[in-house]
Amino acid sequence: MSDNNKKKFGFWSIVLLGINSVIGSGIFLLPGKAMDLVGPGSIFVYVFMAFVTMAIALCYAECSSKFNRYGSSYVYAREAFGEFVGFQVGIMGWATGIIGWAVMAVGFVTALSAVWPAAMQEPYRTILIVGIQGGLGILNLFGVKVMKYTSNLVTVGKLVPLVLFILCGIFFIKGSNFEPLFLPDVGTESIGAASLVIFYAFTGFAAMASAAPDMENPQKNIPRAILVVMGSVSVVYFLVQTVCVGVMGPALAKSSAPVAQAAGVFFGSYGMWLVTIGSLVSIGGINVSTSFVAPRAGVSMAEDGLLPRKLGEMSRFGTPYMSIIITVMLTMPLALTGSFIQLVAISMISRFAQYMSTCLAVLVLRKKRPDLTGTFRIPFGPVVPFAAVCITLWMATKTTATQLIWGLGALGIGVVVFAAMKYFVKKESDVKEVLENQLD
Repeated sequence: MSDNNKKKFGFWSIVLLGINSVIGSGIFLLPGKAMDLVGPGSIFVYVFMAFVTMAIALCYAECSSKFNRYGSSYVYAREAFGEFVGFQVGIMGWATGIIGWAVMAVGFVTALSAVWPAAMQEPYRTILIVGIQGGLGILNLFGVKVMKYTSNLVTVGKLVPLVLFILCGIFFIKGSNFEPLFLPDVGTESIGAASLVIFYAFTGFAAMASAAPDMENPQKNIPRAILVVMGSVSVVYFLVQTVCVGVMGPALAKSSAPVAQAAGVFFGSYGMWLVTIGSLVSIGGINVSTSFVAPRAGVSMAEDGLLPRKLGEMSRFGTPYMSIIITVMLTMPLALTGSFIQLVAISMISRFAQYMSTCLAVLVLRKKRPDLTGTFRIPFGPVVPFAAVCITLWMATKTTATQLIWGLGALGIGVVVFAAMKYFVKKESDVKEVLENQLD
């Protein structure tokens, strides 16, 4: 193996990055909400949503097997539908990363305040946010190898408390807590609400494909890693929900800290500390993975001339230094001011736009670019991609009118930015042509 490959994410490092990107703080809070909406049958909603998100993940697996470029959804959309659609998907994807990182940085400080109340007070709040984002930005600048080891470490630290919770909790499950398994008064509205909440807990798998050039043999390893990650996460989520329901029973529906309370049953006073540490490591891990993936969202667009080419330049460490710096500069003010409440709505619509375009790209690329054979192809022809499109549309209908308006507004801004970039790129090309003619 060459020295360059040793710096990249190997297969298991890609898997850990994927798990790190998917499992966040939600796992510690969702069991109570799901129980409140649909009762003990919530365990089957987790199973259903595992299959639902797997359908979308399979589309990413097939597309990622055809390309070795930064940007994932942008690359697939551009190749399938052209520059305009690709740009909209790409710029919204970068915005999602920036907003998501701001939310997660504040989320870490908020979680820390549970054990250190001063964390949310000034100047500690500012120091912590600047330290998290500035520190991770610097780590990113120093190369992929540093981020690989950091991601691996925090992901293992994130999984240990969850595995302990499951292994110990199964001995305290009471079968009577699952009765009745299906509540008679649960309607389709409650099931839909529970599905949407759980759906967001499964998202994040696209991160593995976003940084393909930093992966070892990406066209082979990323598709395999996506399948392993989604399978592993599904098992963990199902078991955590099962333990919570089995240990707490009806009380779970009213719990604001379900995993912590369930852990308290079999770990005693140490349960709260175990879950608190697990929650902090989990949110910290999301910060690490987002800080790595988010800057790379704009690199391919810069390489294609849809953003300033400077954003695509690499440092001597092989990192997109300008994209990293700009991402940190945009994320930090959002986190410090907390003025991203409405921006979260943009990121939600953006996520659906990315999923929709990728699922459709599978069908289009099969017809349009048969030469892109890839290393993985979803079985059963168009069935799974078509089902994934329908699923994404159904999920999108569950968003609020406010979220939809903000999302469409962001798309409108994207149209203006796209037109401006095309104008400046053409002007730059014309000037270059004139200079070359003068030299001749």
